Amino acid sequence: MEESEELEDFKEAMQLIYGRFDLLDVEQAASWTLPENLGGHRGRYLWTDAFGVLNFLTLHKETGDQKYLVLAGSLIKTVHSVLGYDRGGKVRLPGASDQNPLGGGLRIGKVDKKGPDGDGQYHHYLAIWMYALNRMSIASGDRSYNDQAIALAKAIHPRFFANVKSDTPQMYWKIAMDMSRPLVASEGNLDAVDGYVVFSLLAATAGDPNCLAKEIADYQRVIDRKGKHTISNDMLDLGMSLWIAHWGSPDHTSAQQMGTRCLERFGEKPPAPSSDPLDLGLLRTTDKLDHQEVFGEYPHTRVAFRDLGASLGLRCYAGDKPEYDKLARKLYANWDAFLQYQPEELQPISQVMFAAALIPGGK
Repeated sequence: MEESEELEDFKEAMQLIYGRFDLLDVEQAASWTLPENLGGHRGRYLWTDAFGVLNFLTLHKETGDQKYLVLAGSLIKTVHSVLGYDRGGKVRLPGASDQNPLGGGLRIGKVDKKGPDGDGQYHHYLAIWMYALNRMSIASGDRSYNDQAIALAKAIHPRFFANVKSDTPQMYWKIAMDMSRPLVASEGNLDAVDGYVVFSLLAATAGDPNCLAKEIADYQRVIDRKGKHTISNDMLDLGMSLWIAHWGSPDHTSAQQMGTRCLERFGEKPPAPSSDPLDLGLLRTTDKLDHQEVFGEYPHTRVAFRDLGASLGLRCYAGDKPEYDKLARKLYANWDAFLQYQPEELQPISQVMFAAALIPGGK
């Protein structure tokens, strides 16, 4: 059967990261060593590889070829064997064991050990990884992947919370590799809603609504404390907000409100100029996006994976609406010719998000 142009482009983007897997059969895929990508420590970066797993599952769904399930499983095993260990690669992270290999969480995979962009653990990266394990469990029929995600959820949840027993619990955006302390004490905009949605999916797949009931309730209390969700003009934040909102049922009021408010940012009216000469447009969160800037034909001054995250979110939440599907497709079509000009270290995350935006089948 002849492949669509989108599927061909999807495969090509994935093979730029993970090698020429199109030449493999199922048996070869089972013994294949995944190449290291350039964007992470010891070749692994949690966000990139989470979408790598999802994209392999998309290929399995689109083609019916079992080798893509095998490759998704191999990537999961490789990530756990690298990011579940300290940076030396010899010792599991504290809290992990042979019986509970994800008991210490998973490192981000930053190239630098320390510093403002040093290694640690991000809640939003871990949430996406748990989601990838959940989808792998559903696609393969192997509940052990969802069990691993639940074990990871229970391990990391208390480490990202402060004052968890109070009426006003708070979350940390980034914690140390060993989960011993916060590295960035401020809250991520999406961390609580990420946790609520992903943990709810894990519990639903397990068939046990009580298995993560306490953790889900903690996220709900953070959501309640923060009140109305802040809608950012950051493209990746917008995209992931839409992805989260698409999990809400049509009668789920808060999810639909969040989705609607995100879509309003993509309206045609450009943002009004600020009267403040010091306002560079970075902090204004009530304006619509500037279509000329965001959807122009020369996006190379922007960051590809952030724009492509917005494209993914648009297609998941509003892909059935022609006006938004058109915007989503314009974003990835514009980037098609310019991805090669992104910095070398951003190529893996850019290519994997390009593929995910092309065919968001892992949703």
